[in-house]
Amino acid sequence: MRPIKPIVAAIGAVIAVLAPVAVRAQSADQAVQCLAEAVYFESRGTGPQSRAAVAHVVLNRAGDDEFPDTPCDVVQDGCQFSYQCDGKPERLTEAEDRAKALATARAVLEGAMPDPTNGALFFHSERIDPGWFATRDRTATLGGHIFYR
Repeated sequence: MRPIKPIVAAIGAVIAVLAPVAVRAQSADQAVQCLAEAVYFESRGTGPQSRAAVAHVVLNRAGDDEFPDTPCDVVQDGCQFSYQCDGKPERLTEAEDRAKALATARAVLEGAMPDPTNGALFFHSERIDPGWFATRDRTATLGGHIFYR
């Protein structure tokens, strides 16, 4: 895991990131936007803990040497998140869900929402066959998703 690094928020405040994530050349606002996008598309309609779980998977990946270094790079890494490859534009059109996703992204980046996944790097819907995930350690089940390390 990479060491914890501070990020400077777009509004000028310094946020100490409690998740092991390097934001490097990415602004805090970009990190919030990318994280919110993943939360919106992967956990829309779920509760706060489930939304935080998806956000933490992104940050856990950004802190792991096997994945890209920033939340945006993690989210945009091939088809790691199914919505990235569904052929539809990534538009956060539902105002209430967008607001929840943005609030979750900010709270997770600020360290206000602990990781309910216990360090998960992967997740999938409970509705699908686990396939290769079955070889991984299951860490949590939240909001219709199963999380793995």
